[in-house]
Amino acid sequence: MSGHGQLAAVAMSGGVDSATAAALLVEQGYEVIGLTMRLWDRGDADKPAPGRACCATEDLHDARRVAQTLGIPFYVVDLTAQFQEAVVEDFLAALAAGRTPNPCARCNEVLKFHHLLNRARQLGAAFLATGHYARIEEVEGEPWLMRGLDPGKDQSYFLFATRREDLANIRFPLGAMHKEETRARAVALGLHLARKRESQDLCFLPDGDPHALFVHSGMAALTLPGPIVDEAGRLLGEHRGLGHYTIGQRQGLGIGGAPHPLHVIAIQPQENRLVVGPASALLRESLELAALNWLPRRPLTGPVTVLAQIRYASPPQSALLTPLDGGRARIDFRFPQRAIAAGQACVLYDRDRLLGGGWIT
Repeated sequence: MSGHGQLAAVAMSGGVDSATAAALLVEQGYEVIGLTMRLWDRGDADKPAPGRACCATEDLHDARRVAQTLGIPFYVVDLTAQFQEAVVEDFLAALAAGRTPNPCARCNEVLKFHHLLNRARQLGAAFLATGHYARIEEVEGEPWLMRGLDPGKDQSYFLFATRREDLANIRFPLGAMHKEETRARAVALGLHLARKRESQDLCFLPDGDPHALFVHSGMAALTLPGPIVDEAGRLLGEHRGLGHYTIGQRQGLGIGGAPHPLHVIAIQPQENRLVVGPASALLRESLELAALNWLPRRPLTGPVTVLAQIRYASPPQSALLTPLDGGRARIDFRFPQRAIAAGQACVLYDRDRLLGGGWIT
């Protein structure tokens, strides 16, 4: 595929994936511009500063250096206010309500494929490319969002909220590649960060511990100790703040002596209480979704069989999707599913095609 001088914008995070995506587009003849999101105000002393994580200061410098290597224009887009509201505050509100948030999906929905995409359009770019391992394929004149070909890196789950009308203006240059191929291409292209390690932490929790964020954001209630009880209400121990736990968690509860392993089965913020129980108590046959995003052009008018994925690391499961009023839907699984967590995304597929998804309520 040749760009023939067409203008393309690339979201450059400072990692090897987005850098390689930019280099491939340059190689294909596109006129490429690099865009890096500034998501955190480094001058705000009242907020915990990110360390080695996505979009940290080091990453901004790395993205700029890649742009210099490729000889492409480079812009920093300040989205600190939007990030604080749409991602950080949403994350905190979900935890305060006893839900399990998914900030990466929210960041893609609001920051990358709304604000950054709009910025790319303002600069005259034909599309915004990212380093996600996903694909967009043209089928009968319609763009379809597909899983990436590398099953170990497929990131389509985090893209479920992308709007249908934006798919024509988005590209994923790495979608047909495996991670090992990406690193090999980065080496061949002379990119200095070809061997840079990946961050596994949230960009605003670089050490994986949200405690400082809770305190600095006025959500200290999430750090308050409280009772751990079983299903009958018997006191078993004390938790260290509800913000540190999620549905299904087994490790780090600090309780022992039970005849079987105990898992978090409910988070009750009004009582500041953690409820634990056996693994069997985590099984559910159905769930409800809010803010359903349906990508196929054909409207969803009745029940349809789908593959439903309730976590990024979980395999998709056969289920019946039934649309409800108000952008809601019901998912009935063929087999009971474990540890369905309110606040997480349930993403819907037809084989490798992403149909959409919504937020578990």
